[in-house]
Amino acid sequence: MLSREEKKEMLADAMDTSRRDGFRVVGLKTLNISSSLDRYINFLNGIQAVYGPFKYLKSPRPMHNIKL
Repeated sequence: MLSREEKKEMLADAMDTSRRDGFRVVGLKTLNISSSLDRYINFLNGIQAVYGPFKYLKSPRPMHNIKL
């Protein structure tokens, strides 16, 4: 759950017109960028070819107080 202070901060951020305009500008710029999932996967495969297989932990990672 969000605290009252966090809710107020999020609402204030949502009302900020300069922040909104900034997101709008970035959104318009990214429309012109051609990116796809296939290109990203090819990039990751290239990185893996250079550095070898990725290491990962089999045990769960401790996570606390996660907010999205």
